[in-house]
Amino acid sequence: MLTKVIKWSAITALTGGAFLPSAPDYPLVLRFVVMAASVVVFTQAATMRRYVWMSLFLVVAGLFNPFFPIPFSSYVSSIVSTFALFLFFFSLELLRPDPRESLASVTDRAPESESL
Repeated sequence: MLTKVIKWSAITALTGGAFLPSAPDYPLVLRFVVMAASVVVFTQAATMRRYVWMSLFLVVAGLFNPFFPIPFSSYVSSIVSTFALFLFFFSLELLRPDPRESLASVTDRAPESESL
């Protein structure tokens, strides 16, 4: 559930970046949010052993790195942001963890069990 919230926050930040490009500190906040979210999704993909997704989100983390920013023109920046937006959006559905099986309780009586 936490990764889903983080993915939606990255989608919201990227969508907001399309509508608020001239806000004073928004590009720096966008870089931090997207880089942090991509590291979280990278970790999720690593636990699921989805290596293509790992490499894609590693690239996104590198492109949105706030510590060593890569300067882009506005056209290339919009393409990179759209690419990242689609990755986060598709990862909502394609990187779903398998549901965990519930553990059997000691107090539950199974119908096939017999007492000694």
